Amino acid sequence: MTSPRKPSLRDLRIDVDAQDWQRSGTVRGAIEVAFVDALGERWVLMRVAGDPDGRTLVYSRFEWECFVDGVRKGEFDDAV
Repeated sequence: MTSPRKPSLRDLRIDVDAQDWQRSGTVRGAIEVAFVDALGERWVLMRVAGDPDGRTLVYSRFEWECFVDGVRKGEFDDAV
C-alpha cells in the first residue's frame, strides 16, 4: 500500500502572502511558519524571510509535530 502524495503549495490553492506568518526573528534569513487549513487537513508552511526565490515548504501536521518534539528533546542542539 502506498501513502498519499503530500500536496504541493499549488495543490493547496492558498494565497501564501495572505497567511499569518510567525517569524523566528526580524533579520533577513529568519524562519517563517504559517498554519493553514486546506484539502480537509491542517498543513504547516515554512519559508526563509527574504528568500529571493520565494520558496515555501509544505509539511503535514505529523511531520511538524515530530520536528517540534525533536527540538524539545535537543536532537538538533549540535546542528551547525
